[in-house]
Amino acid sequence: MPKSLFATCALGAFCLAGHALAQSSEAPTWSPKAAAAYLDQRSTWWMNWPTAARDHETFCISCHTAAPYALGRAALRGALAERSASPTEQKLLDNVTKRVRMWKEVEPFYSDQARGLPKTSESRGTESILDALILVWNDAPSGKLSADARLALDNMWALQLKSADDMNGAWAWLQFHNAPWEGDSQYYGTALAAIAIGSAPGDYKSEPAIQPGLKLLREYLVKGMNAQTPADRVVLLWAAAKIPGLLTEAQQKTIIDQTLAKQQADGGFSMSSLVGSWKRRDNTPLDAGSDGYATGLVAFALEQAGWTQSQDGLKRAIDWLGQHQEPSDGRWPASSLNKQRELSSDAGRFMSDAATAYAVLALENAK
Repeated sequence: MPKSLFATCALGAFCLAGHALAQSSEAPTWSPKAAAAYLDQRSTWWMNWPTAARDHETFCISCHTAAPYALGRAALRGALAERSASPTEQKLLDNVTKRVRMWKEVEPFYSDQARGLPKTSESRGTESILDALILVWNDAPSGKLSADARLALDNMWALQLKSADDMNGAWAWLQFHNAPWEGDSQYYGTALAAIAIGSAPGDYKSEPAIQPGLKLLREYLVKGMNAQTPADRVVLLWAAAKIPGLLTEAQQKTIIDQTLAKQQADGGFSMSSLVGSWKRRDNTPLDAGSDGYATGLVAFALEQAGWTQSQDGLKRAIDWLGQHQEPSDGRWPASSLNKQRELSSDAGRFMSDAATAYAVLALENAK
């Protein structure tokens, strides 16, 4: 992305005018081009950040920047008249494909030797789910499951836990105690696995070979759902839209009603109300205002559950998203749940990276 993209007076005036119009009108006004530019810039930064570098000239697929980017950036292709993945998207897809094909050769993102037990198994489980989700998501528009996406799913299934404890049917997931992605979030990861399976084209979810594992996955998700944070139950709602029969209509309604009860007066949602009793490590209070990640995730999950903009809760969330894109750089803001960060710093933008991706998914799906 050219650094001068947001420096031109014309684009700046356009974004500011659009922002002002959105605040004075019921119709959401936002810029797909600005959102794409922000997402591309942040993904490029992540892929080139030395801390993200891994073996065999690959990079880590982060839960906050890389994985949401793969989902959200693809949703913008139609709005931008793109016939295929952007160059930045393709670089991410190539990285994931390389690691999937070299699964037995590449090192885990985090190893037992470097981080202590059981980081290797946690890392493998997490990566296998994100790899499968990203490649399946890329295949979905074609209606055909690629060999690489199938291999990623095979890698994932091989790591499903089969044990006598509460983890039976789940996957190991990285535990760095960083909410909402690495804070005791095995449940979140397993819900993403369900989304990957249910999103795979060619009716993959009905294939006989995966039914025993799918049964264990269903049982794990249903058994543990009442103990999860509201945020994780929102992801479960999304998964239920991809795996028919995962939840009953009554269970879905309960999640929706409990989530909508947390909608703020301005129509948005705040992650502070969706993470249960989670506290920041520096003891600073969580930001209570509506944010792009919570609002985008909830709105997109409601859309996946079959809601339309004629339904008030979703309409208000979509309106909030349409009115809160940052005119300066195209992102939707969200703040760290772990400690107070400068929102303009690279680490401080991690939550905004995910927020922007999910805001785009919700807004594009609402068209």
